[in-house]
Amino acid sequence: MALYFTSINSGSNGNCYYIGNDHDAVLVDIGLTCKEVEIRMNRLGLSISKVKAIFISHEHSDHIKGLAVFAKKYKLPVYISTPTLRNSRLLLDANNTFSLSHQQHIQIGSLKVAAFSKFHDAADPYSFTVECNEVRVGVFTDIGSVCDRLIAHFKNCHAAFLEANYDAQMLENGSYPYFLKRRITNGRGHLSNTQALELFINHKAPYMSHLLLSHLSKDNNDAALVEKLFKNVAGDTFIKVASRHEESELYYVTNSQNTPEPYSFDPSLYQPAQLNLF
Repeated sequence: MALYFTSINSGSNGNCYYIGNDHDAVLVDIGLTCKEVEIRMNRLGLSISKVKAIFISHEHSDHIKGLAVFAKKYKLPVYISTPTLRNSRLLLDANNTFSLSHQQHIQIGSLKVAAFSKFHDAADPYSFTVECNEVRVGVFTDIGSVCDRLIAHFKNCHAAFLEANYDAQMLENGSYPYFLKRRITNGRGHLSNTQALELFINHKAPYMSHLLLSHLSKDNNDAALVEKLFKNVAGDTFIKVASRHEESELYYVTNSQNTPEPYSFDPSLYQPAQLNLF
C-alpha cells in the first residue's frame, strides 16, 4: 500500500503536512487557517474525512495557527506534548487531546506514527515519521542541529520533508539583527542548507525516492539555489522545494517504487472535501 504525501504549506508563514494511504491520513501541524487548509486540500482532491488525527511539532504560531478551529470543526484527536499545549495557550477539547512523549509510537488506523524529540527553541519540540507496511515518510523541520535521533529516523525513510532553512552566507550578510542570526544558528534554531545537505549525502537510504526541501527562509535562502545544490548529488532521489505560497503536488511512495512522480489521484478514493467556508 502506497503512502501519499504533500506539503499544504511550508515556511515561517505557516506549516502543514499531509501523509496518508487510501484509507487513513494524518496532518502534521496546522499553521494556516482552517479555511486555507480546506481550500488547498480541496484543490488536491484530498478528503478531510480520511484525516484521523493531527500531530503538533511545537507551539510556534506558524505551526498551530489553525489548529483549534480545525480540530473542533472536524472533531479530530490532537497529539501534542503537555509543555507544548501549555505554551500554546490554546483551548482544545480535553477529551480529544493526547500527550506526546519522546520515542512514542501511536497507531492511527493503518498508520504508525513515531514521535521523537529534536533541538529547537520551543518548550518540547518533536519530529515525526509516518509508516504503513514498512514504508516511511518523515517530517523533519524546525531543527537546530543534526543529532543521532534524527539520523536514525532519516536513514530509514522512503521519503521526507527536510528543513533547508538558510544559506549561511546570505544570513551572515543579510539584514537580520545579530541576536536573531545567532538564534537561528545556535544549535536550537534551524538547519542550514549545508547541514541538511550533509545529512542527505551521508545518511539517505538507497531507496529514498523523494525529498521535499522545507521551511526555506524568505530572506536568507533561494529556492533555485537549494534545489540545484541537492539535485547535483541526488542520484535517483526526486528533489523538490516545498512552497511557502501554495500546496505541493501530491506524491506517493511504495517499497517497490523506482521512478518518483506526482500522484494522479483517483477521484473514487479522494473525493473533494465538502467545504463550509463561512
